Amino acid sequence: MNTQDPETAAAPAASPGQADASAEAPAEAVTRIGALEAELAEMKDRWLRAEAEVQNVRARARREVDETRQYAMQKFGRDVVEAAENLKRGLDSIPPPAEGEAELVTRLREGFEGVERNLLALLERNGIRREDPTGQAFDPNRDQAMAEQESAEHAAGTVLQAWTAAWTLNGRLLRPAMVVVAKAPATEIGAPAGEG
Repeated sequence: MNTQDPETAAAPAASPGQADASAEAPAEAVTRIGALEAELAEMKDRWLRAEAEVQNVRARARREVDETRQYAMQKFGRDVVEAAENLKRGLDSIPPPAEGEAELVTRLREGFEGVERNLLALLERNGIRREDPTGQAFDPNRDQAMAEQESAEHAAGTVLQAWTAAWTLNGRLLRPAMVVVAKAPATEIGAPAGEG
């Protein structure tokens, strides 16, 4: 009696053509898997690049918004600084306190000085600062030389006097200081050589 496994009996014998096809199928599958993995790697690279670009755009937008917020009042700041300078000039034109001066003059001076203090405090709270460069080295990024003056007491390039202060908004120059800069004294010209 033939005792053959029912499963093997039911399966027909593989023909030679089928054996070749089944051998080619794994090779095609390996090739297809390789192509899909390469495509996946390319898509992942594209995705990472796109994500990095989005992060860069967000960071740039955040910087621009911060900068706009920080410097939005630049024009207004320049106008207010002009008013502060005019107030300072007005205060400087009031005579210094003197014994026996009229009470009205004393009160006016004190009132204007109080207004100036309050204005400067308000400007500082909003990032606007006044910087007096007197006694410092001339800085062309902050100062505008209006005149030169000979000085034996100061090094050449030192700011001797500030006609107006420098004003900045959050570190950015709003208005340069108008200054007088020291220069070396002229040397005396001696008698021409060969005389005598």
